[in-house]
Amino acid sequence: MSTTLEERDLTPQDQRSRRSGGREARRAMRAAPLAEDIRPIRPGLEGGRYKPLGQNDLERIHEAVLTLLETVGFANAIPSCIEALKRVGATYGDDGRIRFPRELVLSTIKTAARNFTLYGQDPRHDMVIQGSRVHYGTAGAAVHLVDVENRLYRESMLQDIYDAARIVDQMDNIHFFQRPMVPRDIPDPLDMDFNTLYACVMGTSKHVGTSFTVRENVAPALEMLYAIAGGEENFRARPFVSNSSCFVVPPMKFAEDACGVLEACVAGGIPILLLSAGQAGATAPAAIAGAVVQAVAEVLAGLVYVNALKPGHPAIFGTWPFVSDLRTGAMSGGSAEQALLTAACAQMAQFYDLPGGSAAGMADSKLPDIQSGFEKGITNVMAGLSGLNLVYESAGMHASLLGFCLESLIIDNDMLGYCQRCVRGIEVTDEALSIATVTDVCMNGPGHYLGNEQTLKLMQTEYFYPLVGDRFSPKEWNERGKPDILQRAIEMKNKILAESFPAHVSRAIDDRLRARFDNILLPRRVMGA
Repeated sequence: MSTTLEERDLTPQDQRSRRSGGREARRAMRAAPLAEDIRPIRPGLEGGRYKPLGQNDLERIHEAVLTLLETVGFANAIPSCIEALKRVGATYGDDGRIRFPRELVLSTIKTAARNFTLYGQDPRHDMVIQGSRVHYGTAGAAVHLVDVENRLYRESMLQDIYDAARIVDQMDNIHFFQRPMVPRDIPDPLDMDFNTLYACVMGTSKHVGTSFTVRENVAPALEMLYAIAGGEENFRARPFVSNSSCFVVPPMKFAEDACGVLEACVAGGIPILLLSAGQAGATAPAAIAGAVVQAVAEVLAGLVYVNALKPGHPAIFGTWPFVSDLRTGAMSGGSAEQALLTAACAQMAQFYDLPGGSAAGMADSKLPDIQSGFEKGITNVMAGLSGLNLVYESAGMHASLLGFCLESLIIDNDMLGYCQRCVRGIEVTDEALSIATVTDVCMNGPGHYLGNEQTLKLMQTEYFYPLVGDRFSPKEWNERGKPDILQRAIEMKNKILAESFPAHVSRAIDDRLRARFDNILLPRRVMGA
């Protein structure tokens, strides 16, 4: 490496210090926030370049779906569901199954809501759900928190949900926060549902997804949401919470309690994620195409249901078929087959031009290790490349949905940045073809591009830089004490949890909520108050 005249008068240690300082200054410059429109990655990048299904495949799946809905239909519909569906043209047979004429299904697809927005409490987190725009977020109902420092699994608690929300609030590449764990320290279902939602909406200003156990638990949640929004009308105009509705019990049966919840949420103005989660080889066909067919049929039945209740209500095409390890029957969320299933479901959503949501990133690995990295990376990037609008479960999840890890949120934030850069793809323009740049460097310049005007211009807008990922040289890595990514994630997690206490919901509103609801269990002291 060459030295300047000024550097020659410095000691070797001073020279190393100066060069190190220069590197740190360049890294600080790269880490400085960029305007949203020039960032190398951002929410809602257009995917759709990867298509595992051909056009003929899509048509055949569609025809199989219509056949199943018309001939097999659904069992276990609650009376209000039967009434709503019969009103729009479904038939209820003597065998207790409700069937869907293809004309009813096709007309619903045609008139269903599309190109809508899922709102954040902060408008900068609003997500336009249309076409093949891609957003990554969390989800799940893990019953354990992964303690990576002690390599233990312990029961998840309400505090963990709030902490996860606070971390996601700081992660640029995790765009929404759906409840990822259940609070095992709250046995009462009403208290569990209410406090889960409270912890989520207090912990992040991003869009929140949540679930309810029974219909009766929706009303107090709506009262809370209306209060935070400044009134019912304001919430209905900008609903910042959606309901994850497992309205179906695969194969092809309605879930009675979940259907009651769905009806209450539609009436209350909450967008619905219509979630079908059959497990291939167990509650769905082992054939990957068959698992897609059943999932699509189940979700389209839900779409008819929602639109029978309220035409045009925002509903997400939530085909979530899972994969079984057929040797054991255990779920295998990090498998290659899961990646294919999720991508195929994204294609079916685009086939119908419906807003699609499915799952990826559900590592089978129990810890944030190499296995977790390749399982999450493969499944998440394929979901993004397929143009899936909402990629649920994409960060933090382990043990095939049984464990959730706070440190993994930070590591996976980097991984999702890589995925989004792949989704963005390569822009081929006259300037990007670089004829003038190559000519200048070769004919007039130093023979390299390190200080070239184009390089300096594009170093931040074209390239993604990880937050905790290691790109140090071996020498720098050694000088810094040989840090690994998990160590850096632990340090960042601890810093966020010690310093970051979101205040997008005012103290005055929180005071009113606590006065109105005596079952708020998250202590003020853990919220920085």
